Amino acid sequence: MDLHFGDSKPTDEEREAVDAVLGPPESAWEGADDRSDADLRWARGGRAARERRDELLPGLHALNDRVGWVSAGGLDYLCRRLMVPPAEGYGVATFYSMFSVRPRPATVVRVCTDLACGGGAELCGEVEARLAPEPGVTVEQSPCLGLCERAPAALVVRAGEPAALLSPTPPLTENPLARGPGVTDHRLDGSSSNAGRADSQPLRRSRSGEKTYVTATLAPATPDNLTRAALAPETAPAEPSAALAVPQAGQDGLLLLSRIGKVDPSSLDDYRAHGGYTALRNAFAMGPAAVIREVTDSGLLGRGGAAFPTGRKWQATASQPDHPHYLVCNADESEPGTFKDRVIMEGDPYSLIESMTIAGYATGAHLGYLYLRGEYPRALERLRHAITQARARGLLGDDVLGQGYAFDIEIRRGAGAYICGEETALFNSIEGYRGEPRSKPPFPVEKGLFGKPTAENNVETLVNVLPVLTMGAQAYAAIGTEKSTGPKLFCVCGSVERPGIYELPFGATLGELLSIAGMPDNLRAVLLGGAAGGFVRPDELDIPLTFEGTREAGTTLGSGVVLALDDTVPLPRVLLRIAEFFRDESCGQCVPCRVGTVRQEEALHRIVDRTGAEAAGDIALLREVGRTMRDASICGLGQTAWNAVESAIDRLGAYK
Repeated sequence: MDLHFGDSKPTDEEREAVDAVLGPPESAWEGADDRSDADLRWARGGRAARERRDELLPGLHALNDRVGWVSAGGLDYLCRRLMVPPAEGYGVATFYSMFSVRPRPATVVRVCTDLACGGGAELCGEVEARLAPEPGVTVEQSPCLGLCERAPAALVVRAGEPAALLSPTPPLTENPLARGPGVTDHRLDGSSSNAGRADSQPLRRSRSGEKTYVTATLAPATPDNLTRAALAPETAPAEPSAALAVPQAGQDGLLLLSRIGKVDPSSLDDYRAHGGYTALRNAFAMGPAAVIREVTDSGLLGRGGAAFPTGRKWQATASQPDHPHYLVCNADESEPGTFKDRVIMEGDPYSLIESMTIAGYATGAHLGYLYLRGEYPRALERLRHAITQARARGLLGDDVLGQGYAFDIEIRRGAGAYICGEETALFNSIEGYRGEPRSKPPFPVEKGLFGKPTAENNVETLVNVLPVLTMGAQAYAAIGTEKSTGPKLFCVCGSVERPGIYELPFGATLGELLSIAGMPDNLRAVLLGGAAGGFVRPDELDIPLTFEGTREAGTTLGSGVVLALDDTVPLPRVLLRIAEFFRDESCGQCVPCRVGTVRQEEALHRIVDRTGAEAAGDIALLREVGRTMRDASICGLGQTAWNAVESAIDRLGAYK
């Protein structure tokens, strides 16, 4: 193992940031300044330090949040603390788009330029020109920020000292989450403070005058409001309520979105008053085996795109003799056009905490990891608060609800890597490695996180467990169709009057959904399933929105993205943006995907303004490259990177 450390030294701020995550070093072998007599007699750390490698990603976040980038000295100190070879640490730090190993300004403005954010590139260019004289700000193009219902979107992040290290401040005078903040001061202990301070009030400073870490989300973003937020993110306006992303909010008959807009997302008492934790009590009354049987009988399929039976996954995990078992919630919602999980986590966070507790109980897990997108600061704040409140009230911890069952949840922030939505890549990311997919078998239910049996589900799948256990498997299965049971959340955006999250039973048609959302008269195409999905024509709106219905129609439901495009949208430019997305997000582990995504983009660049015979040669090349990626790539990213382009050529007649 290469443990050759360089000569770069961490600054006091970098050392403080790392120590806040890992605790102070116990010896010079772990990075302490002074070497004691005991250090001269034996080396400490070794295996014990290496077993903490899963703290590498939180450590990188701490460095990046504090100084805005990961310096050689800071990375060297973090790797020394964890006994991680610096070369491997560098490989992890450079894997994620939100980190930088080169000096950059403290304030980073990320402007979404993805499919739903039309005009994002122009917005980015104008803001970049306005901020060019400002040395403390940099502007970057970003993939989808998950704010598609309010596009165009931008995220401003200013590095600085965590609020927990500041001098004393006045006591809180209001609930820190009730205001629906768009600005968050993150504390080291996982809490946050926005209370007692108007949006325009000066940000609290440390004794040294250093600014605090703060984020600001702007959607819709304009050159004016984004420029102001970049220069002073603490003055950015508050984000609107999550309920505004749910056009159906308050309607009767909703199961998954029923509490959004009715319940204060910060209040555990309000959540319980609206039926919260009834499902968990029912689960304890039934027992783990009965819970799995109920979920199996309900016909609940995974909502992340693969549609694997949830009950079978839980049963396979629970039956493994190897222990401990783990539960992982995949909240790394990075598919362009997808934002349903964000709305749930921001508007009804306790439902996810309850669902994860039930899943852990059923599968024999005592620890759950919630892997959250790094671009979701408000969801992070809400979930941290919810977990803290659940622990304080005995709903997480050593004795959940007095039933003798121990379960707790750790949040791990992603750092900008679409590939980490793949379950085994996500495991590697949590463990402190590059987020590259693993070969299967073995499958995660046998050897998943830390090599132990693991059940992995996404947010929507987990919250579907609540109605299964409150209304019963038979009643739940009566919703939808025989093969696709229950309700489904759809992310409708693009050229519609009322973009947002819609809850419909499986079996509703694409046309019915678009009619509710306000379909344009000049509809040209609909992209189902996001960048990894496929296009359908306006004369195909009778496609039933079920897993089997979309499959028979030659497309996919995917994660529930429904992106409507009218005839003013330049389709070749959309296809080129999809190709650029897959090129950027390929992890590079396997040749078919690493090379194929580049060749696909190159070919689309050549024919972006060509048709007919001029494009025929490159279209033939695209088909060959697409088949190779689909047949030989190691994971779903490469296997689906050609789907949207293929469907545009074959169904929409692109380039003819």
